[in-house]
Amino acid sequence: MISLGSSPAPVPDAPVPHTVLARAGQGPWPRYRIVGLVHLGDGHLLAGFDGRETGQDVPDPTGLVQRRSLDGGRTWGDLEELRAADRTNRHWYCDPSYLHDPASGRVLVFHTHAKDRGVWDAVAGTDDTDRDVMGSAVGISEDAGRSWEFRSVTAVAAPPALIRTAFPTSGAGIVLRRGPYAGRLLQPYCGWFRDGGRAGEGPTDGEVVRSYVLYSDDHGETWHRGAPVGEDMDETTIVELSDGRVLLNSRDHARGGQRRIAVSADGGASWEDRGIDPQFVDPGNNAQLAGRHPDAEAEDPRARELLFTGAHDRFARIRGTLSSSHDDGETWQETLVFEPGPLDYSVVQALDGDAIGVLWEVESREIRFARIEAEDLPGI
Repeated sequence: MISLGSSPAPVPDAPVPHTVLARAGQGPWPRYRIVGLVHLGDGHLLAGFDGRETGQDVPDPTGLVQRRSLDGGRTWGDLEELRAADRTNRHWYCDPSYLHDPASGRVLVFHTHAKDRGVWDAVAGTDDTDRDVMGSAVGISEDAGRSWEFRSVTAVAAPPALIRTAFPTSGAGIVLRRGPYAGRLLQPYCGWFRDGGRAGEGPTDGEVVRSYVLYSDDHGETWHRGAPVGEDMDETTIVELSDGRVLLNSRDHARGGQRRIAVSADGGASWEDRGIDPQFVDPGNNAQLAGRHPDAEAEDPRARELLFTGAHDRFARIRGTLSSSHDDGETWQETLVFEPGPLDYSVVQALDGDAIGVLWEVESREIRFARIEAEDLPGI
């Protein structure tokens, strides 16, 4: 039996107390999926997600919406347009992942830009006007996500000689706070690498799915692509460790029931592949890593405390579980089952007052948010 290092957390009869941020059939879209979350400080949160016509992935019609909280997730404002779908010209946007750069005050949101093709049949290329290319973009906001300037990052994220197509992993990127790369912004990606094909071709049998990051040292003005890592490294989440290294934890593209990890000592430019981590059980689902105290100094023991949310089952997207580590991810313990039923993608972030916020989706039916206070987090 695979364990996270302690007795499994008890499974409740119902989810933790939560707020429903979107419900199928209500608001501007029939369905909602794929979540991103960021804490801007002083209780200011943004929660973003896809609005979908059918619930299916692009190229079905999709746009981005968000909601805002000014009191640490206790109450939420109305739905806001994050990036509207262009229905006339069939441009679709999905997979939101937020970053907050405290040095500049900027908020960034990475997302996918699709037209006529999705990840499985998109062709290689960097021309965002090409209907068969699936690209990606970053939005930059100088006013806490109330207005956005969108820029393409397709060329740096997926050069066609190397990668047929790629997309940013939804959820949250990170800003490094410790070590020689402090201040660097990192956004995780997964790409279909063209090991067996030539530029301009469609999908080939020689493709390998790998993880990597885009990183910026100038507050998001320019981006660089780090080296890829692994095989069957799919949607990826990252967290800074106490010494400034970066831990990567990836969905297994082969859906073998576990997760794959890697570590970077140079700010995401390259990785040491550590293969499967047997501590984790996973059905092939997006998940999220986060620092419990991301602003703690390297010498502070709290800098070694990490959080992880995901579906804790080998075969089904169920049993949404919060796990914690006190030793930079060397060992993990189940802490809380926040969703006993169906769970698709999830995000966890540290909030004010030592609380945490968890945002998750349930079968395209609901987007749920829970603020969990420190006293309700046993052992962490």
